[in-house]
Amino acid sequence: MAMDSPASHMSTDRIEAAPFRWTSASCSHAGLVRDVNEDACLEQSERGLWAVADGMGGHSLGEFASRLAIRSLVDLPVPESLEQYVYDAHDRLQGANRRLRDEAGLRDVPIIGTTIVALLASGRRCACLWAGDSRIYLYRAGCLRLLTRDHSQIEEARSRRPSTGDETLHRPAANLITRALGAEDTLEIDAGILGVHDGDVFLLCSDGLSNEVSELAIEQALLPGNCRQASQALIALALERGGHDNITAVVVRAEDLYSPDRTTMHPVL
Repeated sequence: MAMDSPASHMSTDRIEAAPFRWTSASCSHAGLVRDVNEDACLEQSERGLWAVADGMGGHSLGEFASRLAIRSLVDLPVPESLEQYVYDAHDRLQGANRRLRDEAGLRDVPIIGTTIVALLASGRRCACLWAGDSRIYLYRAGCLRLLTRDHSQIEEARSRRPSTGDETLHRPAANLITRALGAEDTLEIDAGILGVHDGDVFLLCSDGLSNEVSELAIEQALLPGNCRQASQALIALALERGGHDNITAVVVRAEDLYSPDRTTMHPVL
């Protein structure tokens, strides 16, 4: 498909790389209900790689699963092209899926699972990969756009029913995910590719954020383009609205160093 811990944790990462300068920040919190943070995230701006994994709540070893998924992406080789980057990431995630299936068998548990969402950048394009209901949003030119589509019973029900304007029709009692690493022997991963524009801001998040914070609030947090400030603000908003689940936000900003719209300052002689 193509498209144009109870204690909090925060990190920042910044690097210049032609043709874009990527700036990013991440923040993760266990929330106000759960004792263990089963979310994990990856932030490698110098390699154009960011990811969020959400260990499946209610299942065994969700923390182990999310961290294994993230570790599988950490040392991806430097890509020759975006397509190669996507292929390598897909291959690593398939390996993580097999490991989770094997671990579940060894531990005699039904499932050890995690969602995954990843953003990969190379040149003037980027790719989204995902399985589950963690999300990637893009804020561009004053508009917020959801780049991923949840693999969940609610999303499936919404796509099947007639458009009536009533979002409560045919709504499942619980938003169960329909795809995740570790859920099946064969893992299906969705992917999409789009061009990057100067000033693009991306948000990768677990559903502990998207379930609590409205898209309007997300848009307002991303508007200033400050990654650290936005990641902290979004976690704070989710906590203010109940913090019912683990919460993770990775905010990424792209600056085109060669954009004709950029103002160049010359010293006064």
